[in-house]
Amino acid sequence: MTLSINGISIPDSALARDVTELVRDTEPALLFHHSSRVYYFGALAGKQRGLRFDPELLYAGAMFHDMGLTHEHSSAHERFEVDGANAARDFLSSRGISRADIDTVWTAIALHTTPGIPQHMHPVIALVTAGVEMDVLGLTYPQYSDDERAAVVRAHPRDEHFKEDIIQAFYDGIKHKPDTTFGNVKADVLADKDPTFTRGNFCSVIRGSAWPGATASAPAAKAARTSRR
Repeated sequence: MTLSINGISIPDSALARDVTELVRDTEPALLFHHSSRVYYFGALAGKQRGLRFDPELLYAGAMFHDMGLTHEHSSAHERFEVDGANAARDFLSSRGISRADIDTVWTAIALHTTPGIPQHMHPVIALVTAGVEMDVLGLTYPQYSDDERAAVVRAHPRDEHFKEDIIQAFYDGIKHKPDTTFGNVKADVLADKDPTFTRGNFCSVIRGSAWPGATASAPAAKAARTSRR
């Protein structure tokens, strides 16, 4: 029987069952259970906030949000978020879901590691990120009751090694394409795991562009700013 927490449960539909089967067969247990918890925490956040949302779309977004970390859905040059969004798009298209709904799920997955933006968008987009931020970062931990957290974890285990295991899963899924982490929180994962990793630098890109114009080295630019004070 599907877990129900304060009226929140996985949709009892053919689409949701197909999503569950595909993700469970593709992702390791770590990511499958994480994604399932993301759905519950996201849906509970939606109830707390009084948001109206389509549970099927939220479930699809939550369950596919890390599919880009898997070998089957990882491209050579796209951000892993885009890979996951594309996998969801292809799956939903094959099930006859409308273009508007597919675009909502695609955006929810593509933006789930871009803080500060999703909460201002469509509820499905906002709630996928809310679920991720709760399960991975614990940003809204106190906003859930002890009973809610315990019920979700009982159904989809989150053991004492999850923190390090999920960081390792992120690294394993993106280490072959480090350039895709430019301007992205996943650069922190590469920096944590790979001592040879060098972050891209936004200012260096500006100064090194093909546009004509004078540039200063970073120390010189800092000195110039200091002298103007």
